[in-house]
Amino acid sequence: MNKTVSKVYIAADHRGVGLKLYLIEMLAAAGYNVVNLGIDDPNASADYPDVAATLANAMLDDQNSRGIIVCGTGAGVMIASNRYRHIRASRCDNPSQARDDRFHDDINVLALAADDIDIEVAFLCAQTFLESPFDAIERRIRRIEKIS
Repeated sequence: MNKTVSKVYIAADHRGVGLKLYLIEMLAAAGYNVVNLGIDDPNASADYPDVAATLANAMLDDQNSRGIIVCGTGAGVMIASNRYRHIRASRCDNPSQARDDRFHDDINVLALAADDIDIEVAFLCAQTFLESPFDAIERRIRRIEKIS
């Protein structure tokens, strides 16, 4: 477990509720401090831009936190999350992509597609995302500063 991650904020729209609840259970069992930002009812409609805003606001004052955000396609929550300057979100479909996106781009939000990913693979993506380091070399830091 990555001890540098203070909290894992997790949120979903209605299509991502089932996967989100599974990830909360698994990550808490793995020892992570998981904060559920909602929603928890798959029958209650939620707009993904609002879900992304909730996650971004929760992460604003906690530089050591990470976020996981889920919708049906993963694309909506990723696009909406990246509107916030302190967020670097990427949709990942496999653990190696999560590792590479952390290493190269210092992503701090993992976007998942509930309609397209197996729940066990999603958990492996989340674990890898949380455990992978950023390669903080000058050129990578310079590039991130240009978008932050």
